[in-house]
Amino acid sequence: MTPPEQTTVALELAEIRRSVEVGFTEQRGQLALLVQRGTQVDKTLDEHERRLDALERGRWPLPSLAAVCGVAGLGMALWQAAGR
Repeated sequence: MTPPEQTTVALELAEIRRSVEVGFTEQRGQLALLVQRGTQVDKTLDEHERRLDALERGRWPLPSLAAVCGVAGLGMALWQAAGR
């Protein structure tokens, strides 16, 4: 038979081991949740980037149109000034 001290030490070590395993399991679960959230954030950012690109592509003619109108106005002003 084993002395009572060795049995007590073995039981305490088994309890510590179980406690450490439970802690590691909790940490793995929390890390898995963080990875999942990170993946969702990446998907959301990609979607927002696509939407922003679409908005920027649809907006490019406005500055060009303003420049054309400005040049046309300058041309009309010069034409009127030359005509008088």
